[in-house]
Amino acid sequence: MSETLAATWRLAAPYFAADDAGEISFGRLGRLRVREKWAGRGLLAAVVGIELAIVAITVAINTWNARFYDALQNRNWDSFVAELGFFCMLAAAFILLAVYQVYLNQWLQIRWRRWMTERLLREWLSDANHYRMQLLGEYADNPDQRISEDIQLFVGKTLSLGIGLLSAVVTLVSFVGILWGLSAQAPLMIGGTTFDIPGYLVLAALIYAAVGTVLTHLIGRALVRLNFDQQRYEADFRVSLVRVRENAEQIALLEGEAAERARLMDRFANVMGNWWAIMNRQKRLTFFTAGYSQVSTIFPFIVASPAYFAGAFQLGGLMQTASAFARVENSLAFFISAYTQFAEWRAVVERLAGFEATARAARKVPVTPPMVAVERGLGSAVTAHGLTLALPGGRPLLTVEDFAVAAGERVLVTGPSGSGKSTLFRAVGGIWPFGDGVVRVPQGANVMLLPQRPYLPVDTLRGAVSFPAAPGTFTDADITGTLRAVGLPALAERLDEVALWGQRLSGGEQQRVAFARALLHAPEWLFLDEATASLDEESEAALYRLLMERLPGITVVSIGHRSTLAEFHSRGVRLVRDGDLHRIKAVPQAA
Repeated sequence: MSETLAATWRLAAPYFAADDAGEISFGRLGRLRVREKWAGRGLLAAVVGIELAIVAITVAINTWNARFYDALQNRNWDSFVAELGFFCMLAAAFILLAVYQVYLNQWLQIRWRRWMTERLLREWLSDANHYRMQLLGEYADNPDQRISEDIQLFVGKTLSLGIGLLSAVVTLVSFVGILWGLSAQAPLMIGGTTFDIPGYLVLAALIYAAVGTVLTHLIGRALVRLNFDQQRYEADFRVSLVRVRENAEQIALLEGEAAERARLMDRFANVMGNWWAIMNRQKRLTFFTAGYSQVSTIFPFIVASPAYFAGAFQLGGLMQTASAFARVENSLAFFISAYTQFAEWRAVVERLAGFEATARAARKVPVTPPMVAVERGLGSAVTAHGLTLALPGGRPLLTVEDFAVAAGERVLVTGPSGSGKSTLFRAVGGIWPFGDGVVRVPQGANVMLLPQRPYLPVDTLRGAVSFPAAPGTFTDADITGTLRAVGLPALAERLDEVALWGQRLSGGEQQRVAFARALLHAPEWLFLDEATASLDEESEAALYRLLMERLPGITVVSIGHRSTLAEFHSRGVRLVRDGDLHRIKAVPQAA
């Protein structure tokens, strides 16, 4: 639990210290711009203040119980009516406070969740960190679930359990004194014998709750791991379903539906098996907690009834004693009633803390040198000398003794599959840290890399073509003109259409969109990683000519296998095998 609390503090504390500027809306009254930490602290203080006020009302109702039931026992009509009026005032205040506690709690939840979502997205989607996490094998850890579901659960359960614990502590402090005093008024009586045990009702509540807490933990502690695993299995199953949707065409062409169905049911078997384990454990826990709750209802009457029947106090005193005992016992037994929530909360904290730790670790991969670094400085060429690129496991893949591309050059890189051509491009792009050495890129150089399979976000076609530029960067006229130029006139009239463009368009059409993107962004350095492999030679040649015509001063470095690419490049380099790895060899004429 100490580790869980420490992790919770690391996750939660930054929000309440955040200096980000944000707005608080008051509906028609207007908006107030404040720092996020003050908005968060103010809302939390309001929620806590309301909870303390609610506890004060419960204390008032406890004392009201004694007067109200005494009025009933004494058949005192005037007192009865007066107490009803007093109760109505307490009930009205309670309702108002309860409504605004929920409202302000939800307000705090959505602001806190927005801030944490933005923070984790920044950790994940910056400086290619998401890519490095994938290389480290964290892709199966479902970052989508961490950010979309776990943040929501963390914020909601942290507030719920935190406010509940505060209420339990304040209620305990408030009612222990009352129950202690009632113990003196109603001494412990067994078989007609009176025992003088100061505060025996408090002691009875403490023992009862302690026994219940220990037994609850022994029965339910396995739920922490089971809930953790359940979320992981559910996320793995969901990701597999998404993968089937994304690759529907290939699965259909291979007639792989039966294989995919079997694989999905294997994943679902994990979901179901773990769910059965949760059910069985939850059944045992519910047997105990439900029984404990029912006994709790009658237990204070059993303890105090001998004194009542002996005439030590009236009905009102008995009801007040029962109410105070229940409040003290419920406060002490908070852990029992909230055990399932505690188990779920601990699992959420572990997942979020693990995700955040992985995101931070990926920024430092490898943790210790050697590693590939990208330096931006003086000069007009991309260079790499004495560079070694390795696989994530550490096995060397490619040695680059001397590689340089001057501004304005057009270089064709060839070599067998798996020799490290794409890895070399990734190193230039600054997303491949595995290896040793330095890649130097001109300061301020505008570099763009086009992979064989371009990324097309789920967006309007306008947004997909413009990616990653902000909306409005390019005019519709520029976008439609460029789409027509790359051979996609039919798409030029569909800029406002939102679709899964990665599935809607063929491989060749996607590569044409990528070329349109490059023409719009007009980079100074363009690295093409088999970016025309899905096109026929004639279309490939047309796109290269268009590129040279529209961007005459651009530096182009291409990976390709077709001999027809040679005419568009001034020289070539080839990756050749040398023992267990590959080296770069100059080619007099690109081939």
